[in-house]
Amino acid sequence: MKVLVTGATGLIGCAVCARLAEEGHQVLAVVRPGSRPLPMGAVRVVEMDIARATGTQIWEQHLLGVEAVVNCVGVLQDSAREDVEGVHVTGAAALFRACEKIGVRRVIHFSAIGVDRAQPSAFSVSKLEGDHLLMERELDWVILRPSVVLGRNVFGASALIRGLSALPLGLSMGRTAPLQVVQLDDVAATVAFFMHPAAPSQVALELAGPERLTMDEVVARYREWHGWRPARRLTVPDRAANLLYRTGDLASLLGWRSPVRSTARKEIERGAIGNPRPWRSMTGIAPSSLSSALVREPASVQDRWFAKLYFLKPIIFLILPLFWIGTGIISLTAGYQQGIELMTRAGAASLASPGVVAGAITDILVGLAIAYRPTARQGLYAAIALSLFYIVAGSILLPSLWLQPLGPLMKIWPILALHLVALAIHGER
Repeated sequence: MKVLVTGATGLIGCAVCARLAEEGHQVLAVVRPGSRPLPMGAVRVVEMDIARATGTQIWEQHLLGVEAVVNCVGVLQDSAREDVEGVHVTGAAALFRACEKIGVRRVIHFSAIGVDRAQPSAFSVSKLEGDHLLMERELDWVILRPSVVLGRNVFGASALIRGLSALPLGLSMGRTAPLQVVQLDDVAATVAFFMHPAAPSQVALELAGPERLTMDEVVARYREWHGWRPARRLTVPDRAANLLYRTGDLASLLGWRSPVRSTARKEIERGAIGNPRPWRSMTGIAPSSLSSALVREPASVQDRWFAKLYFLKPIIFLILPLFWIGTGIISLTAGYQQGIELMTRAGAASLASPGVVAGAITDILVGLAIAYRPTARQGLYAAIALSLFYIVAGSILLPSLWLQPLGPLMKIWPILALHLVALAIHGER
């Protein structure tokens, strides 16, 4: 079949594309503009902002010849780059209307477990509304409501769990409800099952694992999987937890997709449990337990690297902007006169004042670029280029700086290395 998959670069969407391509389907992948890397196995990729794709005509041109649609797109919380209502309701509704108009009968739609029982956040409210909009259509719809999805690939909550498992102290967030985590492979297999023409339709299924675990238990099993000793538990006080969630909200205003945001707290307090029996009886898929899934795929050095780097990444992307912005501010204030003296010693007295000011402003702009997620990569490249310029200019004009006790030029090398590390771990998917 020719299948259109939205959210094709996401955790679930990427796995669905790979599974469908493996089974011989032709996959048309819909991704966010500028998304990289592109999903493997897709015969065609369409870049589209689904939150703005509110007219059926936008979808109709891409649905010609399509026999089934899998809607995997989803966002946690409104931010500089995400629109919950636009993605879960407005854009999804336009897609469903277009399917009905064009004659694409089979629509598989990903929601979230528990949204039909409680809606503590805009995320779950909008997810439920999207479900209802699909149910109203004359389509062979299937609504899948997975719990927390875990697998070899990670993003969002699944990545956070890996990061927490690497901490020397096991942080326990208060008021977390039980989870029935589900494996990514089982989710992708479910989509493949519903691709068969004789598969049931107009059903809503909860995709939940076979065991109820606390968040601490999930993290502990990943720590054991990594081969590390059990960590001593430390309960995070409510005030500290509130500060973490608010920090995540602030980071989202700069375009970063932190899984630790106020919406996440509301959803975690609700929990992610359900009844997997209807799913199992309808599809014949026996959901794997977390322990059995981990045993099948032993942890690699790459898994351990990722876990240990997870919380270092936000630290790096906090330190680098502060370093460049702080350098610029110091150059314009307390260090201004010293900058003038250095320019004069280098034989550029006439350019001293504008040179110091220009350099300071450039430093500040580089720091701001690194802090803002959409321009962070360009900011890092600019920082590297600027650092190399300072090395070359300093070596030519003031070679004595290499012999200074505090090593102003020598210290640029570890700074360069940190920027290269930031470039390497910049990607979110």
